[in-house]
Amino acid sequence: MPLLDLQKLTVGLSRTWAGFLRDWDRSLRAGNYPETARYNYLLAAAQLGRYLGEFSPDPDADAAADDPCAGTRAHVEAFRAWMIDTRSASTALNKHKGLQQFFKWLLVDEQAIDRSPMERVRQPKTPRKLIPVLPDEDTGKLLDACKGKGFANLRDEALIRLYCNTGARLSEVGNLLVADVDLNTESVHFHGKGAKDRRVRPVDGHGRPRGQRVLRAGLA
Repeated sequence: MPLLDLQKLTVGLSRTWAGFLRDWDRSLRAGNYPETARYNYLLAAAQLGRYLGEFSPDPDADAAADDPCAGTRAHVEAFRAWMIDTRSASTALNKHKGLQQFFKWLLVDEQAIDRSPMERVRQPKTPRKLIPVLPDEDTGKLLDACKGKGFANLRDEALIRLYCNTGARLSEVGNLLVADVDLNTESVHFHGKGAKDRRVRPVDGHGRPRGQRVLRAGLA
């Protein structure tokens, strides 16, 4: 099932908003943007449109709810503050980046507006979160739970070792194909976020290569 359902994404929006989002999606597809990036961008714009029509306290929001070209800096800032209050600062930052691209497209590509409402809107400050590192003891327990010669055992061990020894994202390991694994160079070809591919050699906690053990487990 595809991640991006444009018809579902534009439910509740005016015909003008929905039309712009369809055109923008076509432009993003022509630019070879990954589906995840397109979804995040379009979702941010669709959420702004729905906010203006349902939640905005601004008396002049009706025009912007009907046509994104009538959006103002005040509308964007109010939407972002609402996102921080109802979701989180990191979510608001994600929407900010998506709206930057949307209004840039309206300004530069479509020439539908003379000035972007994002022009002097600063990114929201977000607290820096340190990701906890799983202790070796806990990692060992996970690997012990995978012991066995069955397909599921070997598969799960390979997945856990790849996560631990490459620092890859969840989606990068989850989307791996057999063709992405090279036993000759003991490396893995990851398809990264934003269509940024890279090749990685698994290493242990001391920086020593351990590719054969990891990769052969997954291909056994």
